[in-house]
Amino acid sequence: MTPDELRTACLALNGAVEEFPFPGNPELSTFKVAGKIFAFSALDGEPLQVSLKCEPALAVQLRAAHPAITPGYHLNKRHWNTVTLDGSLPEAMVRDLIEDSWDLVVAGLPRATRHSLDAS
Repeated sequence: MTPDELRTACLALNGAVEEFPFPGNPELSTFKVAGKIFAFSALDGEPLQVSLKCEPALAVQLRAAHPAITPGYHLNKRHWNTVTLDGSLPEAMVRDLIEDSWDLVVAGLPRATRHSLDAS
């Protein structure tokens, strides 16, 4: 997956926006839905990586099964994974992990916000 494909996959999700909120790290793309972060990536990073929210039990299973998936870098390691996009994971799996992260964030939003995302 290329940086452009990663950006496109994140922004394809309903209500997703890309922001750069960290003055000390202006190249860090932060993907949000309703103001809540579901993905981080330095799109110019080598290797390309993305940090994604994940259910804690699944996070542990994914890390055990895939060397490219590690505890979230500088994040709550119980809830975040960092995925190295080195070609070792199928692109469909990466897209599923992005969607799962978005789903987790949306599930925690107020009901009215969730419904507005469903309606658009």
